[in-house]
Amino acid sequence: MTVLLRAPRVLTADDDLHDGWLVVDDDGRVSATGIGAPPRTDSATTVDGTIVPGLVDLHAHGALGHDFATCSADDARIAAAHHRSRGTTTLIASVATGPIPDTAAALARLRPLVADGTLGGLHLEGPWLAPARRGAHRSDLLHAPSAAEVDTYLDAADGALRIVTLAPELPGALDATARLVAEGVVVAIGHTDATADQASRAVDAGATLVTHLCNGMPPLHHRAPGPVGVALTDDRLLLECIVDGHHLDPTVVELVQRAAPGRLVLVSDAMSATGCGDGDHTIAGSAVSVRDGVALLADGSSLAGSTITVADAARRLIRASTPLPEVVAAAATRPARLLGRPAPLTVGSAADFLVIDPLGPDGHWSLPDPADRKILS
Repeated sequence: MTVLLRAPRVLTADDDLHDGWLVVDDDGRVSATGIGAPPRTDSATTVDGTIVPGLVDLHAHGALGHDFATCSADDARIAAAHHRSRGTTTLIASVATGPIPDTAAALARLRPLVADGTLGGLHLEGPWLAPARRGAHRSDLLHAPSAAEVDTYLDAADGALRIVTLAPELPGALDATARLVAEGVVVAIGHTDATADQASRAVDAGATLVTHLCNGMPPLHHRAPGPVGVALTDDRLLLECIVDGHHLDPTVVELVQRAAPGRLVLVSDAMSATGCGDGDHTIAGSAVSVRDGVALLADGSSLAGSTITVADAARRLIRASTPLPEVVAAAATRPARLLGRPAPLTVGSAADFLVIDPLGPDGHWSLPDPADRKILS
């Protein structure tokens, strides 16, 4: 059975279609897109709103009180479902710093959720991070990578590991970068005290992403540009930004858009308190206090992730007058391509999409489920 969806506007990875349409085949994949007169199909639905791709989050630690580093597989499914209900159709589960056996166990515990499509992959954030830029990560667990430890994590994940964040100045980090990239893993520069030269060497070794730009790294200095300077000037890098109103000032977000056009990627860095009220939590072995939706270490010394989803960040960009095609690129297209996935809502890709209704300047984002055809009936 083929299903036709029509809308006043359809945004795909490649096109901005006004009076657009897309056809979904019986495998739940996009088989055609276009404008004007559509082809005949078994069923047709007109959507009152704008169709956009489902969102992709490269960096999320959990939700609803569940932390991917420590929770059971069943609880991980609950956390992933919370993000999906807010429009994130591809979620990379981030495992924060822990003892080596615990981290390996978390990767092994979560990999079946990658195999069945609940998760889009796993992200290892730590323990190969700089103590001086540790954020919420426990300093006593941080250390330089070794070849044996790289093998331990690759074996535990068994193909599910998609991203690794590391500090490139650590001994052995460049060798680890080259090995991970050779295994198809995206290497991200983050939680680092690197100089600009050390960051550039990591990019030469294959790093293609920067973890939550400006957070967990030295600030840009006119005589010591550091990783931020490299991030803004090296076109080989995509730049994660946590656009929650706390991690980055709006002026810095605009700076990234102007200095590095086409390279911003929205992430949530959502911690376990996402979807919960204020209270006390734990992440990466550190006590965290959430007040007014802001997660801070209990001693107030650092932010400790966020409590947003990618859709929340997308709304902020829209309210700041960022054109919708750029928002879609930052929230869906660029991260999907980084992961090697088909370009969203192009022919052959999964028909994962959201509908932005026309009410208000930033709209309301709702997630239809093509599997049960709620919006396709």
